[in-house]
Amino acid sequence: MLRIATLLVGMTLLAACTPATPDEPLEQLGEFSLGHNVVVASKMQKGPVSRDATEEEWVTALRNAVDERFSRYQGSQLYHLGISVEGYMLAPPGVPVIYSPKSALIINVTVWDDALAKKLNPEVKQFTVFETTTADSAIIGSGHSRTKEEQLVGLSRNAVGQIEAWLVEMHRENDWFAKRPEVAQSASAAKPAQG
Repeated sequence: MLRIATLLVGMTLLAACTPATPDEPLEQLGEFSLGHNVVVASKMQKGPVSRDATEEEWVTALRNAVDERFSRYQGSQLYHLGISVEGYMLAPPGVPVIYSPKSALIINVTVWDDALAKKLNPEVKQFTVFETTTADSAIIGSGHSRTKEEQLVGLSRNAVGQIEAWLVEMHRENDWFAKRPEVAQSASAAKPAQG
């Protein structure tokens, strides 16, 4: 708990990456198709300088972000995503310039292969996610410029962006989501005869 709280405090000084939007062009994820979208937040820790957010609010925000992005992939094989919220900090209003806290989120992610009934990553993959900063939020902090709901949505979308980038890397390097021979054979056998 102390480690997560310390990390969250340290992250308040850091800026974020570019905004994540669910309608950006899809990446190369082979035969990926989203199965179960499981999000839990029962063990999450709140940073010492943060707005309050409930377990239900985090579960809803992350599930919606996962659905709006990953449900667009229409591969032939099902994969399940399991996400655990470990810690968060939603920036409250601060003192501009002197103290402008940034929002942050820590999550653990596991990917399950439905057909093989096993995890693709035996150890969880942890992500540290920062909010996207704008000219206003960089100076006065997002606690002034964004509502709690906007912070939740922004962090959730950025989390999905990081998850997607990791999945693309794993597909490229380790053949995650590659078409399995038995799937290719059954698809070929199902094709109507020509001529």
